[in-house]
Amino acid sequence: MRPVSLGRTAHPRQLSSMPAFLQSHFPLSDARRALRDGMRRFVDAEVVPHVRTWERAREIPRDVYAKAGKAGLLGVGMPEKYGGVGGGIVALIDFCDELARAGSGGVLAALGSHQIALPPLLHAASDEIKRQVLPPVIAGEKVAALAISEPGGGSDVASLSTSAVRDGDDFIVRGEKTFITSGMRADFITLAVRTGGAGPHGVSLLLIDTARTPGITRTKLDKMGWHCSDTAHLHFDDCRVPLANLIGAEGSGFSTIMKNFNNERLMLSAQAEALARVCYEEALAWARQRRTFGKPLIERQVIRHKLVDMAMRLNSTRAFLNATGHAVMEGEQPIPEICQLKNLASANMEFVVSEAVAILGGMGYMEGTISERVFRETKVIQIGGGATEIMKDLAARQAKY
Repeated sequence: MRPVSLGRTAHPRQLSSMPAFLQSHFPLSDARRALRDGMRRFVDAEVVPHVRTWERAREIPRDVYAKAGKAGLLGVGMPEKYGGVGGGIVALIDFCDELARAGSGGVLAALGSHQIALPPLLHAASDEIKRQVLPPVIAGEKVAALAISEPGGGSDVASLSTSAVRDGDDFIVRGEKTFITSGMRADFITLAVRTGGAGPHGVSLLLIDTARTPGITRTKLDKMGWHCSDTAHLHFDDCRVPLANLIGAEGSGFSTIMKNFNNERLMLSAQAEALARVCYEEALAWARQRRTFGKPLIERQVIRHKLVDMAMRLNSTRAFLNATGHAVMEGEQPIPEICQLKNLASANMEFVVSEAVAILGGMGYMEGTISERVFRETKVIQIGGGATEIMKDLAARQAKY
């Protein structure tokens, strides 16, 4: 039997299994409706037919960025003055919903790497840097990446060791970064470096224009999942970077990185819920068409109970995501809740996707089903942006337990 494909079957504006009261938490304005419709058309025409090919190739073609830029996807959440379409966190949740329909976290990671690379520039960079970087990235002409994690530590940003030492009008950058999404093809890298002493106050951010910065070595990393998103290990060997490429004040990088993490964790939570919901829909469709012992699988009580448990987890995640997103839109920074949300979303994703594979049975173990692909991607959501254990500790400290 062939696996069920859900790439084109969901409701034209929402994931079809989402309850109406969760869909309508944020008003669907004409502008938001138009943006979602445009994203959906792009996903249907330019992503869904090619995902398996990209997964096997271990990358998406470079020209997909330009197509995504033309469709407005890369401008989601970005200021209109630089070519963006605005919309804030609500638009970013829509971005995750629509791209998730293709059933590949790798596509989301590849086309979304600028969503963690550009906010530090928006928050702290000079106007000159913003004008240089944002328009071509939003248009899909250039690719941006964020480089923070190092071989000796990921979440412990205050202990990073990549150094940037002043030499005349330049910084000399030495060190390594690893697990960098879009690192192999990035034209611009938002790089965390140590410009001062030990601890968070010695951390700064630099913009690296890779075409103008000799001394960068890139090594491609192979992964369990996210196959069509390139991931790199970067080595900086006495790279000269102009002092003008400093993002914000020297020594201010740590606080900028922490603010950026909140946005990344919200996006990862949205990805987790949307990808898990697509797997739920695949399992539901399979249960309706698959017959066992003369009856559709959906008529088995144990299968119906599995589906109810899956829906319950998805809806709890979505409700928490909506509430947290609304708080952020109102100008709040609910850090404990964002940490809790990321842990809830990733745990529920793992449960739902595992159950989807079980319902699909043998087909769930075969390449070509969405559930098989996303099953391999569940752990990266739990690790990226701060591992589960780090999120618990941060939430506890912020809540002053």
